[in-house]
Amino acid sequence: MNLIDFALNLSLGLMLGALGGLFGIGGGLIAIPTLGVLFGLDQPLAQGTALVMVVPNVLLALWRYHQRNRIDPRHALTLAASSFVCALLGASWAVTLEAERMRLGFVGFLIALALYNLARLYWRPSPGHNRLANPWPWLAALGSGAGLLGGLFGVGGAVLATPVLTGVFGTTQLMAQGLALALAAPSTTVTLATYALHGHVDWALAAPLALGGLFSISWGVRIAHALPERLLQVLFAGFLLVCALLLGLRV
Repeated sequence: MNLIDFALNLSLGLMLGALGGLFGIGGGLIAIPTLGVLFGLDQPLAQGTALVMVVPNVLLALWRYHQRNRIDPRHALTLAASSFVCALLGASWAVTLEAERMRLGFVGFLIALALYNLARLYWRPSPGHNRLANPWPWLAALGSGAGLLGGLFGVGGAVLATPVLTGVFGTTQLMAQGLALALAAPSTTVTLATYALHGHVDWALAAPLALGGLFSISWGVRIAHALPERLLQVLFAGFLLVCALLLGLRV
């Protein structure tokens, strides 16, 4: 990789990292379709390469969210532990699937999630709060389902967890995004390890993306805490739809 390519990939990482901090997802959701469309990577390779950027971004964003909006350790550990086990199962399954089947499954997942979040914008909004509307052990069920999806698709667990936490558990958007990052931290790490062991990572491409993301993810977290709650929800739903359309371009 020459210097120009490195600089371009670093710039791409800056953009993806800022988006990851803004929406609490580490940037991987948009990185996967971007790597597929711009670099022609197949679905497993795109997912594994994106995870190199996602793992450090998620850890840094989690710390930044915790600094601004304290995350309950009991809730975070429940989500993290349950997602870790199921992510290992999902990742082990993912590396055995055909690339085209994985891509189509990911497209379907993104479209369904985007439509769900857009529909929520028309429901009568109830004010979120910084406590759970349901008993905290139910977080284990959410962590298990989100971890399985995260292991299967490389990312997605945090994106699924955010609307469930706001819609079912009644949290604020910011609290949901922070807890979603706690869920994603161990699951993305074990998923990256599984993908790397099976050769589904382009390390030369991933390195500048990860570096750029680390520089910019704190900017996204800062912007997220400055935006009105409703606007952040609208942007999050629109972001999901754009990601679905990007990956759909390759259908």
